[in-house]
Amino acid sequence: MSHAAVQDTPTPVPPPGGPGSLSQRSLPRWAPAGFALLGILVGVGIGTAAGLDSKVQWGLIAVIAFVVISYVVTSTVENQRQARDRLATSVVWVCFVLAVIPLFSLLWTTISRGIEVLDGYFLSHSMAGVPSAEVGGGVYHALIGTLEQVGIATVISAPIGLLTAVYLVEYGKGALARAVTFFVDVMTGIPSIVAGLFILSIMLMTEIKPSGLMGALALAILMIPVVVRSTEEMLKLVPNELREASLALGVPKWRTILKVVLPTAIGGITTGVMLAIARIAGETAPIILLVFGSQLINPNPFQGAQSSLPFYIFEQYKAGEVASIDRAWAAALVLIAFVMILNLVARGIARWKAPKTGR
Repeated sequence: MSHAAVQDTPTPVPPPGGPGSLSQRSLPRWAPAGFALLGILVGVGIGTAAGLDSKVQWGLIAVIAFVVISYVVTSTVENQRQARDRLATSVVWVCFVLAVIPLFSLLWTTISRGIEVLDGYFLSHSMAGVPSAEVGGGVYHALIGTLEQVGIATVISAPIGLLTAVYLVEYGKGALARAVTFFVDVMTGIPSIVAGLFILSIMLMTEIKPSGLMGALALAILMIPVVVRSTEEMLKLVPNELREASLALGVPKWRTILKVVLPTAIGGITTGVMLAIARIAGETAPIILLVFGSQLINPNPFQGAQSSLPFYIFEQYKAGEVASIDRAWAAALVLIAFVMILNLVARGIARWKAPKTGR
Protein backbone atom coordinates (compact mmCIF):
# COMPACT_ATOMS: atom_id res chain seq x y z
CA MET A 1 0.00 0.00 0.00
CA SER A 2 1.39 3.42 -0.91
CA HIS A 3 2.08 6.23 1.50
CA ALA A 4 -0.73 8.33 -0.02
CA ALA A 5 -3.23 5.52 0.52
CA VAL A 6 -2.24 5.31 4.16
CA GLN A 7 -2.82 9.03 4.60
CA ASP A 8 -6.23 8.87 2.94
CA THR A 9 -7.46 6.18 5.33
CA PRO A 10 -9.97 7.84 7.68
CA THR A 11 -9.31 7.62 11.44
CA PRO A 12 -12.11 5.76 13.24
CA VAL A 13 -14.15 8.07 15.49
CA PRO A 14 -15.41 6.59 18.77
CA PRO A 15 -19.17 6.61 19.20
CA PRO A 16 -20.70 9.31 21.41
CA GLY A 17 -20.57 8.31 25.05
CA GLY A 18 -17.87 5.69 24.44
CA PRO A 19 -14.67 5.34 26.49
CA GLY A 20 -12.72 7.65 24.20
CA SER A 21 -15.37 10.35 23.88
CA LEU A 22 -14.88 13.77 25.38
CA SER A 23 -18.62 14.19 25.98
CA GLN A 24 -19.65 11.20 28.10
CA ARG A 25 -23.07 10.94 29.63
CA SER A 26 -23.38 12.16 33.22
CA LEU A 27 -26.10 12.17 35.84
CA PRO A 28 -27.71 15.46 36.87
CA ARG A 29 -26.75 17.16 40.12
CA TRP A 30 -30.01 16.19 41.79
CA ALA A 31 -29.32 12.49 41.20
CA PRO A 32 -28.05 11.76 44.78
CA ALA A 33 -31.19 13.32 46.25
CA GLY A 34 -33.31 11.26 43.87
CA PHE A 35 -31.42 8.09 44.84
CA ALA A 36 -32.00 8.88 48.52
CA LEU A 37 -35.73 9.46 47.97
CA LEU A 38 -36.01 6.27 45.97
CA GLY A 39 -34.12 4.36 48.66
CA ILE A 40 -36.54 5.68 51.32
CA LEU A 41 -39.51 4.61 49.23
CA VAL A 42 -37.99 1.15 48.77
CA GLY A 43 -37.34 0.88 52.52
CA VAL A 44 -40.86 1.92 53.42
CA GLY A 45 -42.36 -0.36 50.78
CA ILE A 46 -40.38 -3.44 51.80
CA GLY A 47 -40.88 -2.73 55.50
CA THR A 48 -44.64 -2.36 55.07
CA ALA A 49 -44.97 -5.41 52.83
CA ALA A 50 -42.88 -7.58 55.17
CA GLY A 51 -44.74 -6.35 58.26
CA LEU A 52 -41.62 -5.02 60.01
CA ASP A 53 -42.50 -3.04 63.12
CA SER A 54 -39.09 -1.50 63.81
CA LYS A 55 -38.36 1.73 61.99
CA VAL A 56 -34.67 0.94 62.40
CA GLN A 57 -35.12 -2.02 60.05
CA TRP A 58 -36.88 0.24 57.56
CA GLY A 59 -33.94 2.63 57.76
CA LEU A 60 -31.36 -0.12 57.19
CA ILE A 61 -33.26 -1.36 54.13
CA ALA A 62 -33.46 2.21 52.79
CA VAL A 63 -29.70 2.69 53.33
CA ILE A 64 -28.85 -0.53 51.46
CA ALA A 65 -31.26 0.37 48.66
CA PHE A 66 -29.75 3.87 48.38
CA VAL A 67 -26.19 2.53 48.05
CA VAL A 68 -27.17 -0.19 45.55
CA ILE A 69 -29.29 2.14 43.41
CA SER A 70 -26.51 4.77 43.34
CA TYR A 71 -23.94 2.25 42.17
CA VAL A 72 -26.11 0.49 39.59
CA VAL A 73 -27.52 3.62 37.98
CA THR A 74 -24.15 5.39 37.88
CA SER A 75 -22.47 2.32 36.41
CA THR A 76 -25.15 2.07 33.72
CA VAL A 77 -25.34 5.74 32.76
CA GLU A 78 -21.71 6.80 33.26
CA ASN A 79 -18.91 4.27 33.78
CA GLN A 80 -17.33 2.00 36.37
CA ARG A 81 -14.91 4.64 37.62
CA GLN A 82 -17.68 7.11 38.34
CA ALA A 83 -19.75 4.30 39.86
CA ARG A 84 -16.98 3.44 42.33
CA ASP A 85 -16.60 7.12 43.19
CA ARG A 86 -20.36 7.40 43.72
CA LEU A 87 -20.29 4.27 45.89
CA ALA A 88 -17.57 5.72 48.14
CA THR A 89 -19.42 9.05 48.37
CA SER A 90 -22.69 7.28 49.25
CA VAL A 91 -21.00 5.29 52.02
CA VAL A 92 -19.51 8.49 53.46
CA TRP A 93 -22.93 10.18 53.46
CA VAL A 94 -24.55 7.15 55.08
CA CYS A 95 -21.94 7.10 57.86
CA PHE A 96 -22.42 10.84 58.38
CA VAL A 97 -26.18 10.48 58.68
CA LEU A 98 -25.84 7.52 61.05
CA ALA A 99 -23.55 9.60 63.26
CA VAL A 100 -25.75 12.70 63.21
CA ILE A 101 -29.07 10.99 63.93
CA PRO A 102 -28.24 10.04 67.56
CA LEU A 103 -26.86 13.52 68.21
CA PHE A 104 -29.99 15.24 66.92
CA SER A 105 -32.14 12.72 68.77
CA LEU A 106 -30.32 13.44 72.03
CA LEU A 107 -30.54 17.20 71.48
CA TRP A 108 -34.23 17.04 70.59
CA THR A 109 -35.07 14.86 73.60
CA THR A 110 -33.15 17.14 75.97
CA ILE A 111 -34.77 20.29 74.60
CA SER A 112 -38.30 18.86 74.57
CA ARG A 113 -37.99 17.50 78.12
CA GLY A 114 -36.00 20.34 79.64
CA ILE A 115 -37.87 23.31 78.19
CA GLU A 116 -40.92 22.42 80.28
CA VAL A 117 -39.16 23.41 83.52
CA LEU A 118 -36.47 25.81 82.33
CA ASP A 119 -37.43 29.40 83.12
CA GLY A 120 -36.17 32.39 85.09
CA TYR A 121 -37.29 30.93 88.41
CA PHE A 122 -35.39 27.70 87.75
CA LEU A 123 -32.19 29.61 86.99
CA SER A 124 -32.41 31.94 89.98
CA HIS A 125 -33.36 29.59 92.85
CA SER A 126 -31.74 26.68 94.65
CA MET A 127 -33.19 23.45 96.05
CA ALA A 128 -33.14 24.66 99.65
CA GLY A 129 -36.23 23.32 101.45
CA VAL A 130 -37.73 21.72 98.32
CA PRO A 131 -38.39 17.96 98.59
CA SER A 132 -37.45 15.91 95.54
CA ALA A 133 -41.08 14.86 94.94
CA GLU A 134 -42.43 18.43 94.84
CA VAL A 135 -42.44 20.84 91.92
CA GLY A 136 -40.20 23.86 92.33
CA GLY A 137 -36.62 24.60 93.15
CA GLY A 138 -33.90 25.52 90.74
CA VAL A 139 -30.36 25.11 89.59
CA TYR A 140 -28.78 28.35 90.74
CA HIS A 141 -26.55 26.76 93.41
CA ALA A 142 -25.30 24.13 90.95
CA LEU A 143 -24.63 26.75 88.28
CA ILE A 144 -22.59 28.83 90.72
CA GLY A 145 -20.62 25.73 91.73
CA THR A 146 -19.85 24.79 88.13
CA LEU A 147 -18.68 28.30 87.23
CA GLU A 148 -16.42 28.53 90.28
CA GLN A 149 -14.95 25.04 89.98
CA VAL A 150 -14.32 25.30 86.25
CA GLY A 151 -12.89 28.80 86.71
CA ILE A 152 -10.42 27.66 89.38
CA ALA A 153 -9.42 24.65 87.27
CA THR A 154 -8.80 26.95 84.30
CA VAL A 155 -6.66 29.36 86.34
CA ILE A 156 -4.54 26.43 87.51
CA SER A 157 -4.26 24.40 84.33
CA ALA A 158 -4.03 27.05 81.60
CA PRO A 159 -0.65 28.54 82.67
CA ILE A 160 0.81 25.10 83.45
CA GLY A 161 -0.34 23.67 80.13
CA LEU A 162 0.83 26.71 78.18
CA LEU A 163 4.32 26.74 79.72
CA THR A 164 4.66 22.97 79.29
CA ALA A 165 3.78 23.25 75.60
CA VAL A 166 6.27 26.10 75.16
CA TYR A 167 8.98 23.95 76.73
CA LEU A 168 8.20 20.96 74.51
CA VAL A 169 8.15 22.99 71.30
CA GLU A 170 10.84 25.61 71.89
CA TYR A 171 13.27 24.04 74.36
CA GLY A 172 12.44 20.37 74.87
CA LYS A 173 15.05 17.91 73.64
CA GLY A 174 16.34 14.61 74.91
CA ALA A 175 14.97 12.15 77.47
CA LEU A 176 13.13 14.73 79.60
CA ALA A 177 11.07 16.05 76.68
CA ARG A 178 10.22 12.50 75.60
CA ALA A 179 9.17 11.61 79.14
CA VAL A 180 6.97 14.70 79.44
CA THR A 181 5.33 13.95 76.07
CA PHE A 182 4.71 10.36 77.13
CA PHE A 183 3.06 11.33 80.42
CA VAL A 184 0.95 14.00 78.70
CA ASP A 185 -0.32 11.34 76.29
CA VAL A 186 -1.06 8.99 79.21
CA MET A 187 -2.87 11.70 81.19
CA THR A 188 -5.03 12.51 78.17
CA GLY A 189 -6.68 9.10 78.38
CA ILE A 190 -7.02 8.58 82.13
CA PRO A 191 -10.59 8.23 83.45
CA SER A 192 -11.92 11.12 85.48
CA ILE A 193 -12.53 8.85 88.47
CA VAL A 194 -8.76 8.24 88.71
CA ALA A 195 -8.10 11.97 89.05
CA GLY A 196 -10.81 12.14 91.70
CA LEU A 197 -9.31 9.23 93.64
CA PHE A 198 -5.88 10.87 93.51
CA ILE A 199 -7.16 14.09 95.09
CA LEU A 200 -9.27 12.06 97.54
CA SER A 201 -6.18 10.19 98.77
CA ILE A 202 -4.48 13.53 99.43
CA MET A 203 -7.58 14.73 101.31
CA LEU A 204 -7.60 11.62 103.49
CA MET A 205 -3.90 11.91 104.31
CA THR A 206 -4.12 15.61 105.18
CA GLU A 207 -7.67 15.52 106.65
CA ILE A 208 -8.95 18.18 104.27
CA LYS A 209 -12.72 18.56 104.11
CA PRO A 210 -14.69 18.37 100.84
CA SER A 211 -14.99 21.67 98.97
CA GLY A 212 -15.26 23.09 95.53
CA LEU A 213 -11.50 23.62 95.46
CA MET A 214 -10.86 19.87 95.73
CA GLY A 215 -13.14 19.23 92.77
CA ALA A 216 -11.38 21.99 90.82
CA LEU A 217 -7.99 20.33 91.45
CA ALA A 218 -9.27 17.07 89.97
CA LEU A 219 -10.71 18.95 86.98
CA ALA A 220 -7.36 20.72 86.51
CA ILE A 221 -5.62 17.34 86.27
CA LEU A 222 -8.01 16.39 83.47
CA MET A 223 -7.65 19.76 81.74
CA ILE A 224 -3.85 20.11 81.71
CA PRO A 225 -3.07 17.44 79.07
CA VAL A 226 -5.76 18.82 76.73
CA VAL A 227 -4.29 22.32 77.00
CA VAL A 228 -0.75 21.02 76.51
CA ARG A 229 -1.61 19.00 73.42
CA SER A 230 -3.69 21.73 71.73
CA THR A 231 -1.17 24.48 72.54
CA GLU A 232 1.71 22.33 71.32
CA GLU A 233 0.04 21.79 67.97
CA MET A 234 -0.68 25.51 67.60
CA LEU A 235 2.92 26.48 68.38
CA LYS A 236 4.19 24.00 65.79
CA LEU A 237 2.12 25.79 63.15
CA VAL A 238 4.00 29.07 63.69
CA PRO A 239 6.46 29.41 60.75
CA ASN A 240 10.12 29.06 61.72
CA GLU A 241 10.90 32.04 59.50
CA LEU A 242 9.29 34.32 62.10
CA ARG A 243 11.51 32.93 64.82
CA GLU A 244 14.61 33.18 62.65
CA ALA A 245 13.84 36.78 61.65
CA SER A 246 13.43 37.81 65.27
CA LEU A 247 16.60 36.03 66.39
CA ALA A 248 18.53 37.53 63.47
CA LEU A 249 17.69 41.00 64.79
CA GLY A 250 19.32 40.11 68.10
CA VAL A 251 16.10 39.56 70.07
CA PRO A 252 16.53 37.01 72.89
CA LYS A 253 14.74 33.72 72.51
CA TRP A 254 12.43 34.24 75.50
CA ARG A 255 11.36 37.60 74.09
CA THR A 256 10.86 36.06 70.63
CA ILE A 257 8.52 33.50 72.18
CA LEU A 258 6.68 36.16 74.16
CA LYS A 259 6.35 38.78 71.43
CA VAL A 260 6.28 36.73 68.22
CA VAL A 261 5.39 33.08 68.71
CA LEU A 262 2.61 33.37 71.30
CA PRO A 263 0.78 36.31 69.66
CA THR A 264 0.83 34.45 66.34
CA ALA A 265 -0.71 31.32 67.87
CA ILE A 266 -2.97 33.05 70.43
CA GLY A 267 -6.16 32.29 68.47
CA GLY A 268 -5.56 28.53 68.40
CA ILE A 269 -4.32 28.50 72.00
CA THR A 270 -7.47 30.26 73.23
CA THR A 271 -9.63 27.86 71.22
CA GLY A 272 -7.86 24.88 72.80
CA VAL A 273 -8.36 26.27 76.30
CA MET A 274 -12.06 26.88 75.66
CA LEU A 275 -12.53 23.36 74.33
CA ALA A 276 -10.72 21.98 77.38
CA ILE A 277 -13.12 23.93 79.61
CA ALA A 278 -16.04 22.44 77.73
CA ARG A 279 -14.53 18.98 78.23
CA ILE A 280 -14.30 19.24 82.04
CA ALA A 281 -17.62 21.06 82.53
CA GLY A 282 -19.57 17.81 82.30
CA GLU A 283 -17.42 15.66 84.61
CA THR A 284 -19.40 14.06 87.42
CA ALA A 285 -17.27 11.41 89.13
CA PRO A 286 -14.66 13.75 90.68
CA ILE A 287 -17.40 16.06 91.96
CA ILE A 288 -19.24 13.19 93.65
CA LEU A 289 -16.06 12.13 95.43
CA LEU A 290 -14.65 15.51 96.38
CA VAL A 291 -17.44 18.09 96.55
CA PHE A 292 -20.27 15.94 98.00
CA GLY A 293 -23.06 18.19 96.68
CA SER A 294 -25.31 20.60 98.53
CA GLN A 295 -28.89 21.83 98.30
CA LEU A 296 -27.88 25.30 99.48
CA ILE A 297 -26.11 28.16 97.75
CA ASN A 298 -22.43 28.11 98.74
CA PRO A 299 -20.51 30.88 96.95
CA ASN A 300 -17.27 29.97 98.77
CA PRO A 301 -15.44 27.22 96.85
CA PHE A 302 -12.73 26.95 99.54
CA GLN A 303 -14.97 25.81 102.37
CA GLY A 304 -17.93 23.48 102.61
CA ALA A 305 -19.71 21.22 100.16
CA GLN A 306 -20.85 22.57 96.82
CA SER A 307 -22.93 21.34 93.96
CA SER A 308 -22.41 21.44 90.19
CA LEU A 309 -24.54 20.94 87.12
CA PRO A 310 -23.41 17.32 86.46
CA PHE A 311 -23.85 16.43 90.13
CA TYR A 312 -27.26 18.12 90.20
CA ILE A 313 -28.39 16.08 87.18
CA PHE A 314 -27.18 12.86 88.81
CA GLU A 315 -28.79 13.76 92.14
CA GLN A 316 -32.19 14.70 90.70
CA TYR A 317 -32.42 11.75 88.33
CA LYS A 318 -31.42 9.36 91.10
CA ALA A 319 -34.35 10.57 93.23
CA GLY A 320 -36.69 8.95 90.71
CA GLU A 321 -39.63 11.32 91.19
CA VAL A 322 -41.45 12.93 88.27
CA ALA A 323 -40.62 16.45 89.39
CA SER A 324 -36.95 15.62 90.05
CA ILE A 325 -36.55 13.95 86.67
CA ASP A 326 -37.99 17.04 84.99
CA ARG A 327 -35.46 19.18 86.86
CA ALA A 328 -32.68 16.83 85.75
CA TRP A 329 -33.64 17.29 82.09
CA ALA A 330 -33.77 21.07 82.54
CA ALA A 331 -30.32 21.06 84.15
CA ALA A 332 -29.02 18.91 81.29
CA LEU A 333 -30.31 21.51 78.85
CA VAL A 334 -28.51 24.25 80.81
CA LEU A 335 -25.28 22.23 80.71
CA ILE A 336 -25.57 21.64 76.95
CA ALA A 337 -26.19 25.36 76.43
CA PHE A 338 -23.15 26.17 78.57
CA VAL A 339 -20.90 23.86 76.53
CA MET A 340 -22.38 25.12 73.26
CA ILE A 341 -21.71 28.74 74.21
CA LEU A 342 -18.09 27.87 75.04
CA ASN A 343 -17.65 26.19 71.66
CA LEU A 344 -19.19 29.16 69.83
CA VAL A 345 -16.91 31.53 71.72
CA ALA A 346 -13.90 29.37 70.81
CA ARG A 347 -14.86 29.39 67.12
CA GLY A 348 -15.40 33.15 67.22
CA ILE A 349 -12.00 33.76 68.79
CA ALA A 350 -10.33 31.43 66.29
CA ARG A 351 -11.91 33.29 63.37
CA TRP A 352 -11.12 36.68 64.90
CA LYS A 353 -7.47 35.83 65.51
CA ALA A 354 -6.98 33.88 62.29
CA PRO A 355 -4.25 35.30 60.03
CA LYS A 356 -5.64 37.64 57.41
CA THR A 357 -4.94 36.33 53.92
CA GLY A 358 -5.08 38.40 50.77
CA ARG A 359 -4.69 37.73 47.12
